Amino acid sequence: MSIDRYHRQTLLPQIGTQGQERLRAASIVLIGCGALGTVIADQLVRAGIGKVRIVDRDIVELTNLQRQVLFTEADARDEIPKAIAAWKRLGAINSDVAIEPVVADVHAGNVEEIVGGASLVMDGTDNAQTRYLLNDACVKHSIPWVYGACVGVEGRTMLVRPGVTPCLRCIFPEPPAAGELPTCDTVGVLASAANIVASLQVVAAMKFLVGESSDSLITLNAWSAQIRSIDLTDARRADCPTCEARQFDFLDRPANHLVSLCGRNAVQVQPSSKRAASDSSLLAERLSSAGDVQTTPYFLRCTLRESAPLRLTIFPDGRTIVHGTNDPTRARAIYDRYIGS
Repeated sequence: MSIDRYHRQTLLPQIGTQGQERLRAASIVLIGCGALGTVIADQLVRAGIGKVRIVDRDIVELTNLQRQVLFTEADARDEIPKAIAAWKRLGAINSDVAIEPVVADVHAGNVEEIVGGASLVMDGTDNAQTRYLLNDACVKHSIPWVYGACVGVEGRTMLVRPGVTPCLRCIFPEPPAAGELPTCDTVGVLASAANIVASLQVVAAMKFLVGESSDSLITLNAWSAQIRSIDLTDARRADCPTCEARQFDFLDRPANHLVSLCGRNAVQVQPSSKRAASDSSLLAERLSSAGDVQTTPYFLRCTLRESAPLRLTIFPDGRTIVHGTNDPTRARAIYDRYIGS
């Protein structure tokens, strides 16, 4: 590998040629490829991280383009999964980096496998439940991870080094209740704020990988240009259920097979048991009697005739999104009727 492309980076005394080799040897798992995740992925790949696994469950939509920097109108028009669209774009930016796209929903049943072998995990998610799940998995397996969150014009980030720094539950003992905090779908998000948070996450990751780290929680308001760094040196809790008692409550909870997708008028349905993925051609043939079927390399979609405007989007792993309702009970009934339990 030629080092020339990283010349301006290796000139930095904080990195140098040895630091660049450490970045090249690193394997990072990025969970979520939205407003935070696209910026994180772009900067990691340009920086020469050796391997980046990008995990995301969603498809590119037009409303993403205001802030999700890797995607184009063509990606939205063609309904490309975000992980695949990011992989294609990033592969054209830096062919030195091994990029692995994973189109999947992260849950208690697969998170440990997804983060396994990582040097570091990056949080590009948009919901608290997944972050607490990541905290459990990373603390359990002693994998450092970088937390990040952004909504409106505000955001925050911190590096978690299991056994060394406070974990997420040391600082925020319990996730917020449903509806307790604003979301991007209710109050919006300033793209610049997401860019700043994601950039600070990447700085934290690079510092850790080259052998330097700081124990602080950074909070910011992009609109008023205020950034605050809170020292977490003595913030580890002796009564923390995760990093002290080693109780992994979020990993141990039964999987939630029905998830209403905020702001989407849609419900995601996970198969109630592990099973081999259905043959897409057979499923398409079976569903053709119920509606208009569209097949792509990434999913199968059926617009139901009798239940318009309901649509089913079925992924290869059996995960299905029922569009046109936010009622989990109705979504489950539709799923069972057309897909099977």
